[in-house]
Parts: sequence; structure tokens; C-alpha cells
Amino acid sequence: MPQLDTSTWLTTIISMFLALFILFQVKISNHPFPSNPSSKDMALTHYKTPWENKWTKIYLPLSLPLQ
Repeated sequence: MPQLDTSTWLTTIISMFLALFILFQVKISNHPFPSNPSSKDMALTHYKTPWENKWTKIYLPLSLPLQ
């Protein structure tokens, strides 16, 4: 049975990584990034929820009055 020739594996792996690196660089360079991103206004907005004006109580079974 012939042995597996691994002498070209290093060249193949290095050329594959180089090709993938070039491919990703080309893909990233063609991606349209915003040139001047504007900062958002960080003012807090207050949303009114229906339970804010109500008094609520959570009734636990142990806090109920004994009967």
C-alpha cells in the first residue's frame, strides 16, 4: 500500500489561508460603511405605563388573614 505524500500539504494550507484572507479583505472593502456616523441624542424618554398611577399589592398565600 503506498504511503500518503504530505509534502505539499503545507503549501496547500498556506495558499488556502492566503486566498481566504484576500477574499475576506475584498468582501469587507466593498461593504458600504457610513462615512460620518452621527451621535444619537441620549436624552431619556419616559414611557407611561398603566400601572404607574395605581397602587398595587401582591397577595402571598401566607400573608392572607386567617379564617
